[in-house]
Amino acid sequence: MTLAAEELAWSATETRPPRHIAIIMDGNGRWAAERGLPRAEGHRQGVESVRRTVKAALELGITHLTLFSFSSENWSRPHQEIRDLFGLMRRFIRRDLADLHKNGVRIRVVGTRVGLDGDILRMIDDAVRLTKDNEVLNLTIAFNYGGRDELARAASRIAEEVKAGSLAPADITTERFASYLDTAGLPDPDLLIRTSGELRLSNFLLWQLAYSEFVFIDTYWPDFSRETFEAAIAEYQQRTRRFGGLTARSTA
Repeated sequence: MTLAAEELAWSATETRPPRHIAIIMDGNGRWAAERGLPRAEGHRQGVESVRRTVKAALELGITHLTLFSFSSENWSRPHQEIRDLFGLMRRFIRRDLADLHKNGVRIRVVGTRVGLDGDILRMIDDAVRLTKDNEVLNLTIAFNYGGRDELARAASRIAEEVKAGSLAPADITTERFASYLDTAGLPDPDLLIRTSGELRLSNFLLWQLAYSEFVFIDTYWPDFSRETFEAAIAEYQQRTRRFGGLTARSTA
C-alpha cells in the first residue's frame, strides 16, 4: 500500500499525520539468517533502511523520528556482534552527519553513557552540538537505552533533589516527572512502528508510549521501505485517538 506524499497533507477534514513516529527496528539477524548471511550483514542492511526512513520522514514532513538502535539489554549478545553494532554507529555518524546537518536534521541520543567507548561518546557529542539549532526533523537515536533504566535514573534525580530540599514531593506532577526523562522537551510519539512481526515494546519508551498508536509489521527491518512506512502512516490515519476520553483529540 502506497500513500502519496500529497495525500498526507494536513487539513481540517482529514486525520492529521503523526508528528512524532517511533520505530523499533527489529529483524536484522533473522533477515540475514534466512539468506545464509552473517548477522553483521543484516545490521549493515539495517543502516541502509535507516537512511531510507530518514529521507522519507524529511520528504513527508514528519517533524520527530525516534529510532531504537541499541538496547541496554543488547550487552548480552556476542561480543563480536556488539563490536559490529558500535562500528556501524561510528560509520553512520562519519558518513551521514554532514548530509543530515545540511538537510536540517537535529540529532539527539538518549540512553545511558555507561559502558560506551570514549570515541563514540565524543562523536555523539559532536553530532549533537553541530545540529542543535536545526529544526526540520528531530532525529532521536535510542542508543544503550532501556525504558526501565530511564525511569529509574529520573526517579533517582528527583529523590536527590527532594533530599537536598530543592524539590517538594507535592511538586512531582506527571509533567515535572517527564522533565527528568531523557526525552525531556520532545512530544510523546503519536505512532509506534515495530518491524519483524514481534508484538511487544521490549523496554522502549515505557512512559512516552502511554497513548501512542501501535502498528506492527511483519517485514524485517532491512526490507522496510518508503512504501511500508507510508502504509503504517495510512493505518495510523484511520485511528481515532481519545486519550481516555469520549471524543477524538488532536496532538497538533
